[in-house]
Amino acid sequence: MGSYGATIPPHVLILPLPIQGHVNTMLKLAELLCLSSLDVTFMVSEFSHSRLLKHSTMISRFEQYPQFHFESISDGLHNDHPRAGEQVMDILPSTKNITGPLFKQMMVEKNLLSSNTRRPVTCIIADGVLSFACDLAEEKGIPLIFFCTISACSFWAYFCIPELIAAGEIPLKAGIGKDQIVKSVPGMEGFLRYRDLPSFCQVKDINESMLHSIESETRQTTRAQAVILNTFEDLEGAIVSHIQKHIPRIFTIGPNNAHLMDFNQKRKIKMEIKKPEKIYSNFYPLG
Repeated sequence: MGSYGATIPPHVLILPLPIQGHVNTMLKLAELLCLSSLDVTFMVSEFSHSRLLKHSTMISRFEQYPQFHFESISDGLHNDHPRAGEQVMDILPSTKNITGPLFKQMMVEKNLLSSNTRRPVTCIIADGVLSFACDLAEEKGIPLIFFCTISACSFWAYFCIPELIAAGEIPLKAGIGKDQIVKSVPGMEGFLRYRDLPSFCQVKDINESMLHSIESETRQTTRAQAVILNTFEDLEGAIVSHIQKHIPRIFTIGPNNAHLMDFNQKRKIKMEIKKPEKIYSNFYPLG
């Protein structure tokens, strides 16, 4: 990397889980990095890339950033797989078993995506459930940051799956309703109900593969140099403080779409606060 002049900027690789909500959120992060004059490669599944080309304004949106580049890679699923609805979670084992080895092969064969005008990748920002990116980063000595596109509360609940199992709160015991308060997620002991947990936590069989896959992928985020959360301190600061006991370097940058608002648009926004209560809504599509 030392042969590249100081005029060539750092090269960031962004690797999202190929689900619509994750891709959209990380595209916004990519644009923010382009605004900082960094070279950015966005590696997305072939299926997601095709959908972006057909159903979005991606080309016109990013043509103003000559330092932005797309790479596509297989997600391992058949072309006719819906990748949505009840089958959306099929992407997790597929990316681990198929995309992971392909990713390593591509990075090696393309010399970490370098060219005459681009350095080899100097930093990887990967989705928080793609541990194979961390495997390569550690092997090649590349700094890696995990970006968790879900809320801090959701991430923390996933992180505490081992505690939920140890306390006997997963699976739910017979005769106990779904309004039962879950007490093994610090910071949410007073309001988190069993029904609030994601469907893969509401299992009858403790050996359910998806439960342990999410547990494993979430726990490995501690390997990264830092973790980005798509939230802000005023909203989830109390939960972020619990996460920081396990992952000290946390950056709360969300909602990142707000950072892309044009300055002139911001000037038009007038906030009239009549009551101290605040409401924050973030509509987050999975598939």
